[in-house]
Amino acid sequence: MPLTFTLDPAVTPALRDGILDLWVDVTNAGGSVGFVPPVSRETVRPELVKHLVAMAEGRTRLLVGLDEEGRVAATAFLTLNTHRLMTHWLWLYTVMVHPRHQGRGYGRDLLAAAADAARSLDGIEAIRLTCRGGLGLERFYASCGYKEVGRVPGAIRVAPGDDRDDIVMLLPLT
Repeated sequence: MPLTFTLDPAVTPALRDGILDLWVDVTNAGGSVGFVPPVSRETVRPELVKHLVAMAEGRTRLLVGLDEEGRVAATAFLTLNTHRLMTHWLWLYTVMVHPRHQGRGYGRDLLAAAADAARSLDGIEAIRLTCRGGLGLERFYASCGYKEVGRVPGAIRVAPGDDRDDIVMLLPLT
């Protein structure tokens, strides 16, 4: 059963907690979403609060995918550029699909929904995102139409002696 995607859903306590649980579960399953496992809700909560504040300020938009039971199964945050010379593209952050739903094509569905959402925003011509090297994520994003446009070797330190590339990907929307 496909996910139901909503851009800018009302942020209820249930949605907030669902996103927090998703972020913890994705991280603890080895997902590359800003943390290294193991993490707890208390570890992730401050980062979620930053996203929620950016949403309240109108700088970030939330795309959420709910499963057939109404649980948060996928998210992505679309962050607008405030620099006057870069307002024609946005960043895609914290792209997550719950581990219990992986392997069903929901990641592709999420990225397609994010592209549709970005196209609905005035003047947006492209999406940029970054991903952590060493996990094959750049191949997945490339299979969804993104192109690698930059790479900083060793920019992400996940542990002493374990540095990963920071890879910049771009999806033109026009």
